[in-house]
Formats: sequence, C-alpha cells, structure tokens
Amino acid sequence: MFDVLVYLYENYWRPDACPDHRQLQRKLSAVGFESDEIRLALRWLDGLANSAEAQVCAQRGDSLRVYTDAEREQLGLESIAFISFLESAGVLPPAMREMVIDRASAVGDRPIALDDLKVIVLMVFWSLGEEPDTLILDELFVAPEDRLIH
Repeated sequence: MFDVLVYLYENYWRPDACPDHRQLQRKLSAVGFESDEIRLALRWLDGLANSAEAQVCAQRGDSLRVYTDAEREQLGLESIAFISFLESAGVLPPAMREMVIDRASAVGDRPIALDDLKVIVLMVFWSLGEEPDTLILDELFVAPEDRLIH
C-alpha cells in the first residue's frame, strides 16, 4: 500500500489532480501495482480525506497530546518521538498531528515502521495541498546514514 501512496505523491501535485477512483485504479494497475494493494491505498486515502475534514475544524493550535496505551502500541516509541520532533520543529500543527495518528491507526502493522509513518506524514501534507519545507523533506526522504554533514 505504501508504494502506491508514494507513487501518488510523486506523480500528482494534489489529491484533486488525481483522476476518479475507477480511472486511478486502472492507471495504477497499468503501472504494475497489485489490485489488493491499490484497493487498500484508495480506501486509506478516502479515510485521509475524511480525517482532513474532521480534524482541521476541530483542533486548536495550542493543544497538548497524551497518547493512550493503544496508540503507544500502534505507533511505537520511535514514531511517537518522530511526531514530537515534527511538532517541536513547528511543522506539524495539532490538526495535522491528529490526521497522522488517525491514518497510522488505520494501518494494521503494530508498531508502525518509521519509514511508513514518514509516508503518512507526506500524504497528510499532500492531502492538504501543503509542501513541507526543504529540511523536513530531507528528514522524511533521506536515511540518516546517507546524510552528509557540512
């Protein structure tokens, strides 16, 4: 599923640039993605759209997040630390944080892999038509061992 999401992020500027689900399903299939993987990704994207509508209106800018035991189990300490890093850097406001947590919870893996969480963060930015700043994109795309220190 995450390969499909990355493909959409790389090939469509915004969600509204994507064709309807039926046409998109055909395009993704023609590129070589499996039908189950496509179905999961499209269902996940529908949930992202619903989450965007609900969260953007509901959150204030100064909220404090306390994770439940179930969320800590689902996300894992590494992912929670990464979400906290993005919040402290000022690039992940509370509404977007909640979207990330919601979409991470929709994935069955426990705990979610950090690389998968990074894709979810990218997709949340993408769904809102926002581009993360360059340093955050570097954090999301480049493996720590591949970074050059200047």
